[in-house]
Parts: sequence; C-alpha cells; structure tokens
Amino acid sequence: MLLDFFPSRTLTWYLAKIFISRILAVLVMLVLVLMMLDLLSTTGKILAYPGNGEAELLRYVSLRVPQLIARFLPYSVLLATIISLATLNQNSEVVAMKAAGLSAHQILAPLLLTAGVVAASSFAFNEGVVTRATAVLKAWESVEYGPVPEDSATRTNVYYTAGDDILAATRVTGEGPGTVLHGVTFYDRDARGMILRQLRGDTATWADPGWTLEAPRIFEVRSATAQEAAGPVVVAPELTPAQVSLGRVDPDAQTLGELSRSIEALDAAGRQTAELKGKWWHKISGPLSALLMPLLGAVAGFGLARSGHLFARAVIGMALGFAYFVVDNAALAMGSFGGYPPLLAAWAPFLLFVLVGETVLIRTEE
Repeated sequence: MLLDFFPSRTLTWYLAKIFISRILAVLVMLVLVLMMLDLLSTTGKILAYPGNGEAELLRYVSLRVPQLIARFLPYSVLLATIISLATLNQNSEVVAMKAAGLSAHQILAPLLLTAGVVAASSFAFNEGVVTRATAVLKAWESVEYGPVPEDSATRTNVYYTAGDDILAATRVTGEGPGTVLHGVTFYDRDARGMILRQLRGDTATWADPGWTLEAPRIFEVRSATAQEAAGPVVVAPELTPAQVSLGRVDPDAQTLGELSRSIEALDAAGRQTAELKGKWWHKISGPLSALLMPLLGAVAGFGLARSGHLFARAVIGMALGFAYFVVDNAALAMGSFGGYPPLLAAWAPFLLFVLVGETVLIRTEE
C-alpha cells in the first residue's frame, strides 16, 4: 500500500476537489484585489487621452488580468495548499488518513496531481493568451493609451548603439527599409562616452545609410542651449534596419517557438542571448513551480492540531514557498548578468526546493 500513491479513488477525487476549489478561490481574490489597486494608479493615465472612456478601461482590464493570473497562480497554489491541509488537519481528517495506513506522500499525491494539471494549464495559458496580451498592452502603453497602429511588427521601448552613439525610440513599426522609429532620442557622444548633444524627433526613417530626423530639437550639452534644426538631420549611419529588427526581443511577449527563432537570429548575428535563453527555460520552469507548491506547503498539514503548532507550521510552509520565489527571481537576474548559465538559472531553484521540500517532509513525517 505504501508504494501505491493513489490507494483510494474516492479519497483522491475528494482531496483534488477541495484543492482545486481553494486554488480558484484564492486566485480570484488575489486578481480582483490587485486589479483594483492597478486601476487606481492607471485609470488617470488611460482617461487622460482624449476620447478614452469606460470601453478603454475594460480593454485595459482584459489585457492586464491574464498577466496577473500568470504571475500569481503559483502563489495561489501555495496558499491553497496551506489552507486545504491546515483545514484537513484541524478537522482530524489527516489523522484519520494516517490511521488508515496512508503515508504523507500518499496524502499529498492527489494535490501534486492536481498541481501538475494546473501547471500544464498555466503553460498553455501563458503561450496562448498571456504573450499576446502582453504584446498588445505594451504597444498600447507606448502610445499613452491612444490608437495603436495596425502593425504586427510593433516593438516598444528600444535602444541601439551606433558606434559611440545611442539611438532610443519609444516604438518601432515596419520591417526592412520601411522601418519607422517613433519618439526618437539620439545621443551624440565622444569616445569617452560623454554626451555632446541630444536630438529629439517624432519619427526617424531609413536614409540608407543612417536615419532621418525631420526638424529635430537639438540640445547642446556644453553650451546648455536648445534649438530646432532648420531641416532634416541624418544620424546613426552605422545602424541598419536588420540590426533594428534584432535590437529588441521581449521574451514576455513571445511564445516559446517565437523566442526560439529570435534567439537563433541573434546568435547568427553574434549578439548576446544569455538573458533570452534563461527566459526561454523559465517559460517551462515557471509554470512548473505550481507543482512544487504542495510539497513546500505540506508542513502545514501534519502534526497534531491541538499541540498549538498549527499556525507555526502554516507560517513555515508559507516562508518556504515565498523563499522559492525570491531565490528564483535572484537566480534569473544572475543569469541575465551572466553570473549563471541560462539552464542553471532557470532550473536550479526548482531542483533545490524539491530537495528542501522532500527533506522537510521526510524528516518530520516519514
């Protein structure tokens, strides 16, 4: 019986039903609260654009909610684990299951199975919904919640190096020679990296070579004077449309397949892709964190409820879960800076806390 992780079909269904209902309840509560707080800080910006109203607010909610669901689903699984197991323990149901011969792993098995289904659903949701919502929302934010041009190649908040100089844009549309940069800022720098002058323009188009700014506003740093150019100014002759197309890849707005192709193109161009490779692996390990949460929160479900340690165990389970998220974000950041290999940055926290969770469970319950 100890080797059979699902000895009772009725018990498996009972525990899975309790667990999934609490996951949904916690997730809905978190998303509603966080969405209301988000609207408090964003509504003014959305309504500041002329013509925006309730429809635009609803559109923002429809784009923001998928991001909140993807981000806080693992937290919901953690809290649902603690709530479910603490309730079962308090009602002596865990004691009854252990008296019937079930081990701690057998009690957790239905929760792990449910968490696995949640992780798979989270991955599919991220790939099919969240990436598209993120791309649309970022494009909308870049035009300050105004009309977004109908361009599938729109990219936002980009910057490029052209020799010693820097060219930044709030939005890029088009491909190849038809590429257009919007909200352009060009920094003319010397060999030491000191800014000599700054040029700002509404748009920049490909001039073959360079990029044409129509009547830009020029600020001379040394004299601290500003003026408008009498005509077009060509900047960044070293920067080509091909480099622009590869200059900014947003992993949050691309599916796993799209990100794979972007990484291949950047590798072929000799660009650094360690950060993107880390994000590629994290698109898999991130949703799988839901599978880890029942193991980390399991400490809340065992021990005698009447001993007075139930609250302390719940706190320990919550601390283990939140420690995982802290370490996971830290490892991903280290991978972005080249401190860890991308594969290690994405998977090391997951494997580490699998061992931690198993150690705590075995030493305290098995």
